[in-house]
Amino acid sequence: MATRASRNSTNPDFGVLAGRLLFAVTSEFFAKLAAEGFDDLKPRHGAVLAYLDDAGVRATDLARLSGQHKQMIGTLVDELEELGYVQRRPDPADRRAKLVCPTERGIAQMRAADQIMSAIHERHARRMSREKFIEFKATLADVTEYQRRRVARLRQA
Repeated sequence: MATRASRNSTNPDFGVLAGRLLFAVTSEFFAKLAAEGFDDLKPRHGAVLAYLDDAGVRATDLARLSGQHKQMIGTLVDELEELGYVQRRPDPADRRAKLVCPTERGIAQMRAADQIMSAIHERHARRMSREKFIEFKATLADVTEYQRRRVARLRQA
C-alpha cells in the first residue's frame, strides 16, 4: 500500500499541487522583491499588497478579495503602515470608513511587483505556449473561484 508521501510525490492531490505552486511562486517573487530593495516584506503581506490600488482599498474589501479574516488584514495593514508602504485615509465616499492607500514606497513596490509577476507569467507562457498558459490560467481561476464559493457556503451553513 502506498503512503501518502509516495502518492503525493507521484500523483499529487489538488491541495499539494496548489501549495507547491504557491510556495514556488512566492519564494521567487519575494526573493526578487528583496533584490529590488523591498527586503522588509514577508509573504503574508501579499494578502494586502496583491489587492492594493493607487486610489486605496477598504480593509473589508481586502479581506473579501484575499479570503483572509478582517482581523488578519488589520494586523497586516498595521505592519505595512509601520514599514511605510501604506497609510489609512478617510474614504471620500463614506467618512466613517477608511481606505488603505499606498505611499510612494508602496507605489514603487506595486510597480516592481507587477513587473516581477509579469516576467513569471511570460516565462511560463513561452515554456508551455501562450494558448495553453491562457487556458491553464482560466481553468485554475475557475477551480479557485468554485472552491472559494463552496467554502463561503459552508461557512454560512
